[in-house]
Amino acid sequence: MANSNSNLLEEFPPVTTQAWEDAIAKDLKGADYDKKLIWRTVAGMAARPYYRAEDTAGLDWARTTPGVFPYVRGTRAEAGWRIREVIDLPDALAANRAARAAVAAGAEEISFGKITVGNVSDVAILLTDLDSVPVLLACPDGRFMRRLLAHLVKAQRTAPVATTFEPLSDIDCAVQTALSAPPGMTPFMINDARLEDAYATAAQEIGFALANGVDYLAAMTERGVNAARAASLVHFGFGIGANFFFEIAKLRALRMLWARVVESFGAPAEACKARIAARTARWNKTVYDPHMNVLRATTEAIAAVLGGADSVSVAAFDECYRRPDEASRRLARNTQILLKHEAMLAQVADPGGGAYAIEAITAFLAEEGWKIMQEVESRGGYRQAKEWIGEKIEQSVTDRESSVGDRRRIFVGTNQFANPAERALERIEPVRFAAGRRATRFYEELRLRTERSGKTPRILLAEIGDTKMRAARSSFAANFFACAGFAVPVQRFAAAGEIAAAEGDAIVLCSSDREYAALVAELIPKLKAAGRSTPVIVAGNPENTEGLRAAGVADFIHVRSNPLEVLAEWQKRLGVRE
Repeated sequence: MANSNSNLLEEFPPVTTQAWEDAIAKDLKGADYDKKLIWRTVAGMAARPYYRAEDTAGLDWARTTPGVFPYVRGTRAEAGWRIREVIDLPDALAANRAARAAVAAGAEEISFGKITVGNVSDVAILLTDLDSVPVLLACPDGRFMRRLLAHLVKAQRTAPVATTFEPLSDIDCAVQTALSAPPGMTPFMINDARLEDAYATAAQEIGFALANGVDYLAAMTERGVNAARAASLVHFGFGIGANFFFEIAKLRALRMLWARVVESFGAPAEACKARIAARTARWNKTVYDPHMNVLRATTEAIAAVLGGADSVSVAAFDECYRRPDEASRRLARNTQILLKHEAMLAQVADPGGGAYAIEAITAFLAEEGWKIMQEVESRGGYRQAKEWIGEKIEQSVTDRESSVGDRRRIFVGTNQFANPAERALERIEPVRFAAGRRATRFYEELRLRTERSGKTPRILLAEIGDTKMRAARSSFAANFFACAGFAVPVQRFAAAGEIAAAEGDAIVLCSSDREYAALVAELIPKLKAAGRSTPVIVAGNPENTEGLRAAGVADFIHVRSNPLEVLAEWQKRLGVRE
């Protein structure tokens, strides 16, 4: 028996990187390494299949501890975050009641998102019995800020208060606020969450947020507000998307770079801490198969927590198409309560720290984000470069929407693996559905058109011939047409002649390329003989497409097809009208 004091790791000899590469090459059996194993992300990183200690050897900050400058591992030595709930009721009294109920049910922080405050008394109503609860108030302009300050100074509130006021929108008001804001107030926000919903990459989010912050600090210090004071009055709002490890690294990189920025303005280390409020993304939530949104939001919340956000809000799964009810709000709140108390994610600060992949991604995003910030600075700063920033984001929009449209980026239940029997029209509130930009909107509009028409085309998937190919192509065709809400019954046939008697608004032949010519030559004449004009579609992209079209094939569907265009065309051909 081995000595209990022996180091077990000594029993395992070290393995060199070359040994790993040799093993991978053997398993690939000649396949292209880059194509099979390198992930080229939207942020521009060529992510490798594995990382080792040598990949973080030059990263001095990776060896710091949580709560230590430059705060890449968090601004606090202890773990934990605040569970934030968003209240979007416009009436102050109703919003206050909802907030108090949320706190009683486990929320630890409240965000009032749609309050129309007419005077100081409205603020008092809003904050009644929330004296010990941190709150965030939507702040559309300087006039609101002045009213809010008047109330807070008078009320001598001790619990933290933050607002969404963007200081660069009214720098004079920001300076006056900085001079009179009471302790515990964080009146300014750099709202980077909008960039996530605008499809910006993680590196762009970091770079643009930093550039915004640099402009803010410069404007404040030029007007006599010292950097430490200015930094203490601002917090960051970030949206957290689906790219799990990159979202974790995004928050870590932002904290590190912000610490460097504030330090460069002469502030002490303690003033260089970035305060981050995170919320789950909106752009990737779907109307169809909406409970998938619960899973999406859960992984996003975990990424926010592991990335070290100070507070996190999880959107209700149905927020994108209707006003959430009590059940969906409770489910969203309980997602975080479960993560904190059952999954125990609040037990360890920065649990991903030291993980080679996370540290490598953090380094990449920090470098790319810094470059983007410098580019903005070279264009005159954040305010002067807004047009250029808009152009860069629009390019990201085009790239991301293209990837969703051609299904390189999958949304389960919407552009892949859709349930053709699902109906969403009756549960949608048009104003909610139309608000904001979402990646799956084009697919949803396509499918809603089918629902509104009252006609559900029946696309018969005719499996015949080669056993392997018929099943694979039937599965592809089912996923393809279900995205438009078409019925997709599957039936297996022994001969093409049998297909001519089957019911369907269109027939999709599911077989192998080599068999299609003979199948079409037999099927089309039999359909004509039976007096049927049912269109025939081939699943695949065989070399003899021109010959098959000449023989009567109406269309071909395959991985290079544009689903949105093809499905819209077939809606027209099959009588689907608004």
